[in-house]
Amino acid sequence: MKKLLLISILFVLLACGGAKKTQEAINSGNYTTAINKALKELANNKTKKGNQKYVLMLEEAFAKNANREAEKIAFLENDGNPANLEKIYNGYLTLKKFQERITPLLPLPVYDENRDASFVMKNYDSKILQTKSSLSEYLYANATDLLSNASNKLDYRQAYDELKYLNDINPGYYDTAVKMDEAYQKGLDYVKIEVQNDTEQIIPKRLEEELLDFNTYGINNFWATFHSNPIENITYDYALQLDFKEINISPEQVNETQIIKEKQIKDGFEYALDQNGNVAKDSLGNDIKVDKFRTVKCDFYRYTQLKTAQIGAKVNFKDLQSGQVVNSYPLSSEFIFEHIYANYQGDRRALDNSLVALLDLAAVPFPSNEQMVYDAGEDLKARLKDIVRRNNFN
Repeated sequence: MKKLLLISILFVLLACGGAKKTQEAINSGNYTTAINKALKELANNKTKKGNQKYVLMLEEAFAKNANREAEKIAFLENDGNPANLEKIYNGYLTLKKFQERITPLLPLPVYDENRDASFVMKNYDSKILQTKSSLSEYLYANATDLLSNASNKLDYRQAYDELKYLNDINPGYYDTAVKMDEAYQKGLDYVKIEVQNDTEQIIPKRLEEELLDFNTYGINNFWATFHSNPIENITYDYALQLDFKEINISPEQVNETQIIKEKQIKDGFEYALDQNGNVAKDSLGNDIKVDKFRTVKCDFYRYTQLKTAQIGAKVNFKDLQSGQVVNSYPLSSEFIFEHIYANYQGDRRALDNSLVALLDLAAVPFPSNEQMVYDAGEDLKARLKDIVRRNNFN
C-alpha cells in the first residue's frame, strides 16, 4: 500500500513538473516548445480531466505564437528586401504546420468554462504559393548571377546551396538541375594522390594500389574528389602526398627457452598394513589400498619465431596554387609476426596442459619481406583514412 502511494505521488509530481515547464516556456516566449509539449500530452488523452491545463496552455501558446509570427512576417514584407523572402516563406509554413497538428484534436473542451478552446485558423496557402514564387525567382536570379560572376570556388558552392534549396522547395524550376551540376563541378576541389618512396625497400604493388584506391575508404567529402591517376585537362587544387620515409624489417629470429618441469603422478598402489604387519581392513572388511606416487621430470623447449616490420611515413596536403604545404601529418605502422611451437625430452606427463598444447605445433616459414610490409600497410591504410577524413579541403 505504501509503495502504491509513493508511485501515485511521484506520478503527480511528474505531471505537475511537465505543466510547469510548459507554462515556463510560454512565459519566456518559447511558444514552439510549449505547443509541442501540450500537443504531446493531449495526443494521449485529450478529454482527460487532468489534461485541462494543457488545453488552456495550448490555446494561449498558439494565439501568442500566431500573433508574433504574423507581426514578424508583416515587418519583413513591409521592408521589401528580397533577401527576407526565405524567412517569410518559412514563417507561413510554420503557421500552417501548427494548424495542421492541432486540427485533428479539435474540438478541445474547456470543462470549467463550458466551452471549446478557441483556435483562429487561417488559410495560408495563397500566401505560401505567392512567397514561394517570389523566393524561387530570387534564388534563381541570385544563383545565376553567382555562376556568371564567381571569383572563387566558394561562390560556386554558395550558388549550389541556393539552387539546391530552390530545387527542394520548387522541383523542376526552369533549368535548376543543370545549373546545380554546373555549380557543383566548378566548386569541387580536385586532389591528386601521390606516393613517394624514400626508403631502400620495395613497396608491394598491391599495397600501393590499395593506398591509392580512395573509393574503398568510404570518405564522404562532398566538395573534394580524389584522383590517383591524374587527368590531363583537370587543374588540380591540392596534392595529397604520401611519402614513405623508412621501412625497417628485422632479421628472422628463433628464440629458445628451456623450462624444466617436475610433477608427482600416481603410479599404482600398495596395501596398507596394520601394526602387526598384516593387510589392514576397512569397516566392510575390504583390503585398504594406498596410492603410490613418483616424481616425473620433463625438459620443455619453447621456440618463438619473431619478425617485425615498421613503416614510417608522412602525409602532406599541398596547395598547388600557392605551392605551400597546408597540413602535414606523421604516419607510422608496425606489424609483428610471432609463432610459438615446442618440443620436449623426458616424461611429458610433467607438463601443464597449456604447455602440452604447444607440442602439437611446428615451425612455419617466415613471411617474406614484401608480405611483412604489406601487412604493416593494413594499419597504415586505416590511419591514412582517418587523416583524410579530418583534413578539411573546403
